[in-house]
Amino acid sequence: MSARMILRRIRAYGAHVGLLAALGLVAALLVTAAPRLADGYADAGLRADVNRLPHQVRDVTIAVAMRPDRPGTAAAGQTSLDGFAEALPQPLPALVDRRWYAAALPEEQLRATGDEPPMNGGAVKNIGLRAQTGVPEAAELTAGRWPRTPGGGAAELAVSAAVAETLSLRPGTRLRLAGPQGVAQAQVVGVFTARDAGDHVWDDLRLALDPLVPVADGDPYLAGAVTDWTGLDLVSAASGVAADHSWRYRLDERRLDTSMLAEVTEAVTHSRRIEWVPESTVQTSLDSALSRFADQLRTVRALLAVVQAGLIASVLGLILLAARLAVRRRRDELALLRARGAALATIGGRTLAEAALVQPLAVLVGVLIGSRVPGPAHGLPWLAVLLAVSTTAVVPVLAMVAHRRVATVTGRSDVVRQRPSVRRLTAEASVLMLAGLGVLLLRRRGLDTAGGVDAYLVSVPVLVALAAALVAIRLLPWPLRLAGRFGARARGAVLFLGVARAGRGAPVALGPLAVLIVAVSTGVFGAVVTTNVSAARDRAATLTVPADALLTGYSFAPDAGAALTEVSGVRAVARMWVDSNRRLLSGTEVGARSFGQARVLVVDGAAFAEVVARSGVDVDVPAALRTAVRADTPVPALVSTQVAAELDGAAVADVQGRLYGFRVAGVVDTFPGVGLGVERFVVLPWQALTEYAYAPIVPNRYLVAGDDIDRARLLAVADDAQRRRQSDVLGVEVTRPELPAALETWRAYRQSLARTGANEVLTLTFTAGAVGGTALALLAVGFTVIADAAGRGRMLSRLRTLGMSAVHGRRLLVYELVPLVVVAAVVGTVVGALLPRLLGPTLGLSAFVPDVALPQRLDPLVVGGVLALVVLGLVAGLVVESLVNRRQRLGEVLRLGEENG
Repeated sequence: MSARMILRRIRAYGAHVGLLAALGLVAALLVTAAPRLADGYADAGLRADVNRLPHQVRDVTIAVAMRPDRPGTAAAGQTSLDGFAEALPQPLPALVDRRWYAAALPEEQLRATGDEPPMNGGAVKNIGLRAQTGVPEAAELTAGRWPRTPGGGAAELAVSAAVAETLSLRPGTRLRLAGPQGVAQAQVVGVFTARDAGDHVWDDLRLALDPLVPVADGDPYLAGAVTDWTGLDLVSAASGVAADHSWRYRLDERRLDTSMLAEVTEAVTHSRRIEWVPESTVQTSLDSALSRFADQLRTVRALLAVVQAGLIASVLGLILLAARLAVRRRRDELALLRARGAALATIGGRTLAEAALVQPLAVLVGVLIGSRVPGPAHGLPWLAVLLAVSTTAVVPVLAMVAHRRVATVTGRSDVVRQRPSVRRLTAEASVLMLAGLGVLLLRRRGLDTAGGVDAYLVSVPVLVALAAALVAIRLLPWPLRLAGRFGARARGAVLFLGVARAGRGAPVALGPLAVLIVAVSTGVFGAVVTTNVSAARDRAATLTVPADALLTGYSFAPDAGAALTEVSGVRAVARMWVDSNRRLLSGTEVGARSFGQARVLVVDGAAFAEVVARSGVDVDVPAALRTAVRADTPVPALVSTQVAAELDGAAVADVQGRLYGFRVAGVVDTFPGVGLGVERFVVLPWQALTEYAYAPIVPNRYLVAGDDIDRARLLAVADDAQRRRQSDVLGVEVTRPELPAALETWRAYRQSLARTGANEVLTLTFTAGAVGGTALALLAVGFTVIADAAGRGRMLSRLRTLGMSAVHGRRLLVYELVPLVVVAAVVGTVVGALLPRLLGPTLGLSAFVPDVALPQRLDPLVVGGVLALVVLGLVAGLVVESLVNRRQRLGEVLRLGEENG
């Protein structure tokens, strides 16, 4: 055929050609955009995870602990700073962003005294010294100058404004720094403030910026000071404290991407095996963090492959249905060509020439659109090439298969073969066998994609859905036959005709049903996993923050609760005390023997229940905690399973140094407020414990219920309560708490669980599965209506001559579609809901939920979504039918003999 004739044929069948082209574009978009978008989210998640790591984990630090008998010169290490960076295993040198060299004397070994108060009395003052590159550039002097220690004189120091205020230091103050072997002389020459306290140059100088004040009698002040290389050498030699030298390299997370995970992990691990200097160690855990992320990423990529396989299978099924529809539309034309002597190759070449002008271009457009999606660039995926070839060849192949025999009489399409052929039975049995074998292999081997995606294993959910469709199509005639008998007795012919047409295979055929079941099961699978993961994260958030907010600190004044409730937005508070590694004793206080340690939580049961109720979190406070009262008998307690297994009768728990007897009132696996992953714990009711005015139980946490809480005011009140408590203990006025109060809200913690690791990729995966499966299911219903539009048009035209109204015509279509849509919805929902249980731990979803069991349940929202899908499917069918009827003009179908629409 000439190009003009090909274009004419394309124009004549533009609707069918355009439909196939649109589906090819969508399929190409799926195979191109989904991996690109997923990799983009994965790269962003990796960088965010690395950025959140503490510097001890993410930075590569080469450290040398010098021995007293081998003193060194602190300044000498500066010359190795750049050399060590270049010598790091590849590709680390290109990732190094900032670098620091430092020499330090630990504060635990240097005791500072002076000639003026408070340095010459009161609590012990331990001051560490550090000389480090980059400090002067990151700070601003407020008084004095930077240290320039002269040889043989006193070491010159610079301190932060906070240290100067806490220890009453100023330029000119002379200090004595006592070590294990002598005393070094020092003098403060400057006071500075950090330009940016969050700058990573201060990571190892936190005590220099924020000194720690004593909390109890006997505790020392802990502070830090900055000196120069000469000053550090002088103090080290005079005091006998050996300096620790370190070269720290900070990797730029913005230069990292998931394609480098294996190389960077191996390079960091290899850096530990290099002897940089004698007796050096490399301090970092970045390789472990990257390995954990890589494990999550492999899991989520396998899950993405599963969802993508379901969506692509649905699209390919729609393409096959559209190709069959196009061949049926041209049945008379192609049969006439065969009758006139045309060979199969001629028919194939004719249809191939038409498809070759459209389908590759449509696939290419889909690839180009997908390449515009944010994410790392990928080459032309081989699946896109395969799509271009298959969508171009599908119509020619079906046309040749349909007209392999010359025929002049069109067979009836409303008759269903009662006995399937041996070939079909063999194919169906093969699908069932492949699905069963795939489930067994998947449960045994998992979905690990470390060696690449296994196309068979990721297609197992699709095979299971196809197997379910085969079973459904075999079982469906029985209920349809019963419905037909009921319809024959019912008043009117509409129900009987609709059920009869459905029973004869129009529209309930294997193709449309299989596509619908695969699409629905993919959507339900994504929705079920998403809701289960979300429920597990909700549970994890509730176990960590069992209220609207959790206020934490070191120790609050016993009466802090009243002041906290006066803060704007606070409705109720509940005091708590929790500490790890507390002694547990079996028996009574006298003669009790230890049987290990556990985390002990003391909570005011009644207040706890009130805060939980006002916060609206899902927490059941046992009556044993709510109603416990003070008595001479052991208090009721909740204990973990491990602790309960070791108890024999009465037991005693250590609470802030006092022993309290308790009895087991309940055994639980978890309890809100104890924390995640804690296997040994005891929960005691605060109101039942005996307290004394001189030794009350001091809370270190408060549960807070409230909306729009004034966060700044709440933290200020909490820190004031901590200062009052420390001042009472020390007997002196304390200006700042040892540990500033922190506020964690339930909402913020819950959101953080979804922002770590590859969680955003997981969310994208199952959201795409749920939305894509729903959309493809609706398209499948529309295809089903279009596929039999001609036959239905002829029937409606005949029935209209007998007086059938348009309303009855729409009702007839609903009766035809109900078996298809309902069966697909039910079977697809069952398959989608069972897949997480069937595949079990092979999905690896536990990596995305911290220390909480993943629930296996069908959320009512998912069921409601499926019911809505059934309604939408029927509505979509009615809309498509209306459009087709308007185009066909039913009144002319019989007169014009448009048997194929």
